[in-house]
Amino acid sequence: MFALTTVSISIHHRASGPHLFAEVIATLGLLLVIFSVARTGRATSAPAAVGAYIGAAYWFTSSTSFANPAITVGRMFSDTFSGIAPASVPGFVVAQLIGGLIAIAVIRTLYPDVTPGDAADMLMPHDGAPETIRSHT
Repeated sequence: MFALTTVSISIHHRASGPHLFAEVIATLGLLLVIFSVARTGRATSAPAAVGAYIGAAYWFTSSTSFANPAITVGRMFSDTFSGIAPASVPGFVVAQLIGGLIAIAVIRTLYPDVTPGDAADMLMPHDGAPETIRSHT
């Protein structure tokens, strides 16, 4: 599409403090969006909400919002503005793990009545029907 080779290893280094901090924020925000949409019984809106968040976070974070270790690894194979050099990947994965841990703390603060079993039911309904997810509003 852009006259580039199919696979090209990125040389875009992103292992700076501001990039890693931005990645913590990007991951924290993504997990809050996912959990909040599920928590309020709007799981069918999750794909649009996640897409909108990632699209916006691409622009409002200096890291361009990877927010997921799998995406981080995948973007190593694209030497474009949004790519990441292989040497920067470990720092990003650590930043994403930190963002995930902070997200757990924030979710527990915002939704103190949610038990681990409730969270599992909200995010992955056992009967497979998204409309049967319990609302805990």
